[in-house]
Amino acid sequence: MSSAPLTAEEEILLNDFSRTVPRSTSILFHLNALFVSGLPIWLFWRIQQLELNTYGIMFGIVTLVSTFLMSLAYKNVKYSLKHKIAQRRHAGVTAEVLQQVADASSEKKKTVKKEKDDRVLFKKTEVADLEATHFSIFYNNALFLFLTIILSFYILKNFSPGANYLGSSVTSACVVAFLSTGSN
Repeated sequence: MSSAPLTAEEEILLNDFSRTVPRSTSILFHLNALFVSGLPIWLFWRIQQLELNTYGIMFGIVTLVSTFLMSLAYKNVKYSLKHKIAQRRHAGVTAEVLQQVADASSEKKKTVKKEKDDRVLFKKTEVADLEATHFSIFYNNALFLFLTIILSFYILKNFSPGANYLGSSVTSACVVAFLSTGSN
C-alpha cells in the first residue's frame, strides 16, 4: 500500500461515501433537532400544566438527550438516502448538465467528456445531498412528533405529567434514532 497523498478527486470520492456531514449541515441538524425536541415542552407546559420553574431542569435534560438522538437520526437517514436519491436523479441531472454544457459549448470551445462527467457527478452529488438532508429532517421530525403525541395522549395518559413527558419524549427520540439505523 502506498503512502502517497490522495488526489483532490480521491478526496471528493471518499467524502461522498463517508458518514461525516459538513459543518453547516451538522449545525442545521442540531438546530432542527433542538427546535423539534423543544416542542413537547410547550405541549406539557400549556396542556398538562407542568410549570417551567418546577420542571425546568427535567425539560432541559430531556431536550438535550432528544436533540442528540434526533441529530444522530438525521445523519443516519441522510446517509442511507443519499445514494438512492443520486441513482434516481441521475437521468434528469445528466440531461440538465449536458444541456448547460451544450449551451456554453456553442459559444466557446468544445468541452471534453471528462469535464462533462465531472460536472454531472458534482451536480448529481449536490442534488442528492440537498434532497437527502431535507427529507431526513422532514421524516424524522414527523415521526418524532407523531410518536410523542401518541405516547403522551394515549399510551402514557394515566402516568403523572412529569413521567408522561419524560417517557414520551425520550422514548420517541430513542425509537426515531433506532429506526434510523436500519437499512432499507
